[in-house]
Amino acid sequence: MDLNSDKTTTPSGSQHDLANNSVKPQSGFADHRGGFDNQGANLNDSHTTTSGGSVSNDEPGHNSTMPAIEMKVTAREKDVVLELDTAIKEVEVAFEADDGGTGDGRETWGGKVDFLLSVIGFAVDLANVWRFPYLVYRNGGGAFLIPYVIFLIFGGLPMLYMELAMGQYFRQGAISVWDICPLFQGLGWAVVLIAWYVAFYYNVIIAWSLYYLISSFTSSLPWKDCQNEWNTPVCYDGSFNESWVSVDDKAFLVNSTTGSSPAQEFYERNVLEMHLSEGLHDLVGLKWQLVLCLMAVMVVVYFSLWKGVKSSGKVVWVTATLPYIVLTILLIHGCTLPGSLKGIEYYLRPDFSRLLAAQVWIDAAIQIFYSIGAGFGVHLAYASYNKFHNNIYRDVLFTSAVNCVTSFFAGFVVFAVLGYISMRTGKDIQDVATEGPGLVFVVYPEAIATMQGSTFWSIIFYLMLITLGLDSSFGGLEAVISGITDKFPRQFRHRRELLTLLVVLSVFLFALFNVTYGGIYMFVLQERFAAGASLLFVVMLEAIGISWLYGIDNFKDNIREMLGFTPGIWWRLCWKTFGPLFLVFIFVVSLALSEPLTYGDYLYPAWGQALGWLLSLSSMIVVPAFAVYNVATFEGDSWKMKLAFLITPIKDHDDVRKGKIVRFERKHWLSI
Repeated sequence: MDLNSDKTTTPSGSQHDLANNSVKPQSGFADHRGGFDNQGANLNDSHTTTSGGSVSNDEPGHNSTMPAIEMKVTAREKDVVLELDTAIKEVEVAFEADDGGTGDGRETWGGKVDFLLSVIGFAVDLANVWRFPYLVYRNGGGAFLIPYVIFLIFGGLPMLYMELAMGQYFRQGAISVWDICPLFQGLGWAVVLIAWYVAFYYNVIIAWSLYYLISSFTSSLPWKDCQNEWNTPVCYDGSFNESWVSVDDKAFLVNSTTGSSPAQEFYERNVLEMHLSEGLHDLVGLKWQLVLCLMAVMVVVYFSLWKGVKSSGKVVWVTATLPYIVLTILLIHGCTLPGSLKGIEYYLRPDFSRLLAAQVWIDAAIQIFYSIGAGFGVHLAYASYNKFHNNIYRDVLFTSAVNCVTSFFAGFVVFAVLGYISMRTGKDIQDVATEGPGLVFVVYPEAIATMQGSTFWSIIFYLMLITLGLDSSFGGLEAVISGITDKFPRQFRHRRELLTLLVVLSVFLFALFNVTYGGIYMFVLQERFAAGASLLFVVMLEAIGISWLYGIDNFKDNIREMLGFTPGIWWRLCWKTFGPLFLVFIFVVSLALSEPLTYGDYLYPAWGQALGWLLSLSSMIVVPAFAVYNVATFEGDSWKMKLAFLITPIKDHDDVRKGKIVRFERKHWLSI
């Protein structure tokens, strides 16, 4: 080869412009989203040089590079030899990071099982124990599973798949992920607010459980009889058939029907001390024992979250698995109790005539929605720490199956004990069956107190409740922390411990309202309104925003990029039509069936009802508020152009400026 010629070609086909002393390779090594962009290598006087190439990523929105590849170019007398000296170890590490080419340095789970246990732990919570079994019994036994499975297939699974896929692809928390649709940027803030509100009362339930756990370390459980200072004259523990007592100078007949149980009085008069308050307007003072229990819970939550998923991913190995061990032990023991089989029969006996009642279908739809845990931003946050090519589809099927089976399994545990209570007290199961805190803090403790080894059973039962609650608490606060961190990375990316402390401290301070003597009234209000209609509202808009504004074509392409295959037509139909309709139905029905708030015989005053709706609206109003702000501030010399920018991902705004507005094309709206 004549070195005096301006250009020559090597056998590999690379052109070399020796006049400019440069080498321009024609090809590189492609990765899963881009290619290796090899820079030109200058020939120096010794005719040898090395050049650092970079692994680039041409996917829009991802502007970082992978480790360099060294290229040696040696000029000899008759040829030019290219020697590619690859920093193999660095490249291998980059591919192992599997961050979708973002190079964002985002931490990932310590292992796949950490992620699965975290998602399962969040979805499988206290409601699996205290709500689902009661709904099955009330709505036709085994027949209830028919509408439950139908709504799982049409609504629950598609929403879970959508949220996990969004989180894993965009690798962002609940707030910044909505850069894909600026019109709905307020959705992320609404989701974070809801998760924050829920933490106010949810951690109080864990504090109650801790109080019960501590109270269980005694030879005789304190709710076993009526010989305690907090008991009233109407307390009935079965030590007599019936008795006349004086209450406020009035004679009152106390028996198994008219009297209050020791467990009920322990909960209301010792744990809550609600008798010292007259209602929502009278919160009185703090119950210091509950304050200490709440503080202990928040300390555990803080040290489980302060290092991110690296720390919480290890804690869930205990908190997510222990409930299954305890449930199994309780079921085995429960089946040995007299009357247990009668309770299980009541639980499973199908009554297909109940399927004609609209309430059964409404209960099934609402239960499956809350059961999967959509709308809290937790699935988005957890999935954002996955490796880019993680098989999220398989995770969706596995976690949802575990969640549903756990709910059904817990029903056997609960109704075996309810059957035992029914036989022991002579009451019908329908008279002892209940849901919510009343089941786990009154009915179940009452049964435990009559068992042999009651101290042991009480300890493991409340230990199970604590671990069930902690998993969900971790998830909700992780959604808040991840959302804020990803929105303000410069301020908080390297100050996670501080942000976690601020979030946990704020939750503790607001939760103190719920551990006053009148705290139960505030607790019930928050439980009803913090994540009721508001949660349904934001998830409904989330489904519409992804399926219609961002677009099914874009979303399925994102999933194909991660998983290597396109979601089937069934999933796309659910995302585009069935899912949004399912959520609109639940939202409208929940509003239509809304009733005045009560707690036992206490009817909340009008201002209390208004306070609840203000709490609910405070998160919903964020969505239109951000939309109006963006309409006012976004570029565009006409309403049409403003709309184009608002419904187009921010990374594609240059296309809008050039007049290429994909979302104004019919294909975008009609594609499946």
